[in-house]
Amino acid sequence: MNDNKYKIEKTEGGVTAAKGFMAAGVAAGIKYTDRKDVAMIFSESPATVAGMFTSNVVKAAPVLYDMDIVSSSPFVQAVVANSGIANAATGKDGMDICRKTAEAAAAALDIPENAVLIGSTGVIGELIDVKKLETAVKELSQSLSDTRQAAADAEAAIMTTDTVPKEVAVRVSIGGRTVTVAGMSKGSGMIHPNMCTMLAYICSDCNISKEMLEKCVHTDIPDTFNMITVDGDTSTNDTYLLMCNGRADNPLIDGPGDDYDAFFAAVHYVNTHLARAMAKDGEGANRLFEVTVKNADTKENARKLARSVAGSSLCKAALFGCDSNFGRVLCALGYSGADFDPEKVSIDYKSSAGAINVFCAGHKTGYSEEEATAILSKDEVTYIIDMNEGEETATAWGCDLSYDYVKINADYRS
Repeated sequence: MNDNKYKIEKTEGGVTAAKGFMAAGVAAGIKYTDRKDVAMIFSESPATVAGMFTSNVVKAAPVLYDMDIVSSSPFVQAVVANSGIANAATGKDGMDICRKTAEAAAAALDIPENAVLIGSTGVIGELIDVKKLETAVKELSQSLSDTRQAAADAEAAIMTTDTVPKEVAVRVSIGGRTVTVAGMSKGSGMIHPNMCTMLAYICSDCNISKEMLEKCVHTDIPDTFNMITVDGDTSTNDTYLLMCNGRADNPLIDGPGDDYDAFFAAVHYVNTHLARAMAKDGEGANRLFEVTVKNADTKENARKLARSVAGSSLCKAALFGCDSNFGRVLCALGYSGADFDPEKVSIDYKSSAGAINVFCAGHKTGYSEEEATAILSKDEVTYIIDMNEGEETATAWGCDLSYDYVKINADYRS
């Protein structure tokens, strides 16, 4: 889809950029003692919701809780999310913490309990002090605001090993009305396709049916958040939620057409921006690793091939060393599970320093190693892999693999 057709306009802001959404973040001492660690997002109006969650069989209590709310509740109005402790591998106690947190939020906000969603990220296997959460919920409900700072506070409260905040907002015209789609996410390590160690909350004032909202989410996630990888680990807590409260007053989107396509384009922009930001902020990363596979025979094969290269430890290590070792790229393509003719493959490296073809028609090209090194040394590098077997394209995002990744994860619990 050509996003430019719909004149997607990036604007300043986080989740509060959409009409009718408020946010807050506070320090509750869940695990950290030096930062905000509990966030709240609140919609003044009932919101339609759609979501996707981790593919890991081991699902954290908030994931199980939210899966039920998203599928059964007629609407939602609030999200309470904490960092520091994941509330995963906590059994019945973990579910009780979710319920008590929702009860506290419902009472503080005067909304139904089943209109509250819960999120957690952090260390697995530890219980959260629910009294701290309940206290935080009261403070959050009194601090809610639609300001830019409030959105930033909420984003700060869900960060763990993230080094930079991840927020974005865009506007698009739908039915003569300005619709805003805004989001925030966290994620830095334990990131692999089929969601990642991420919390992603997208807020929009669009008026859209639940059926079409679900279609939007389930269509776009496979090409955005499911195409990022940092370390090959799929988390227990992955949660993506898209909430729409209808405050833009556009005509209801209840079927396919230009209005749906415009909304989809805006959501795709937000999802792509956040996905790229998470990959670039991979633990210990020095550069964003983008892999675009084009002219593959099928869409699924294009995705497999791109994910395989972006997720290859050897390719990531070579990028860290600015080494133009295309043999590792060919190897990763070969074990991706996609069938192809290696003699047709062409590999280019591209960055702000230029572009260079290193492999074509079964052979190494006569490229300059010095030029390739200069291209690979930039902070954003793209591998363009032409399969020459069809018309399908897919892009995956990852990062280089540095010494610091091991250091960060060796010390994660201490």
